[in-house]
Amino acid sequence: MLRDIRKQYEFSALNEENCHLNPFDQFKIWMQEAIESEQLEPTAMVLSTVDSHLQVHSRVVLLKEFSTVGFTFYTNYEGHKAQQIEQNNKVSLVLFWPTLERQIRIEGMVEKIDEKLSNDYFNSRPLDSQLGAWASPQSKVIPSHDFLEEQFQSYQMKFGNDVPKPPHWGGFIVKPTTFEFWQGRANRLHDRLFYHFDEGAWSISRLAP
Repeated sequence: MLRDIRKQYEFSALNEENCHLNPFDQFKIWMQEAIESEQLEPTAMVLSTVDSHLQVHSRVVLLKEFSTVGFTFYTNYEGHKAQQIEQNNKVSLVLFWPTLERQIRIEGMVEKIDEKLSNDYFNSRPLDSQLGAWASPQSKVIPSHDFLEEQFQSYQMKFGNDVPKPPHWGGFIVKPTTFEFWQGRANRLHDRLFYHFDEGAWSISRLAP
């Protein structure tokens, strides 16, 4: 039974004394440790958006860049997530690394990145991924998987090995206003450190699990 599944979290602890005052520095440490632990898809993150009817939508996207400005992912600007972002630019991100018993929640505002940055990243992608960006009319109803294969082959013939970035494809950057770092602990007494940006500085609070 699902209700009988139990796990004790005993990998590590998270204390104010050993955390960076800047959440971006703390994120960098945890991301590096997730990569080094050979965590499956360490850059996978759940992006949640809200549509015009206040319905929440969540899906997994891949983190491609991060800095002290924010967290960047790439997508089709005509898909559902981009349409919802246009209607409401408040979003949340969740990264979960089960082998490290860690989770990070991020809330903030999202905006498109500079077109040149999108072009630079697109040009660095494998050829098949470039063609896939053209072949898939993201979020649209399609008749079959064969349709995608036909689209792919059509653009392959059209562009060859020199594929330009589609005008409807590019990056978004999430600029955080809050972070929450969660470390699993024994007996469900988990560590939760909450960072909030206010008046030009980050503050840290401990939340009950």
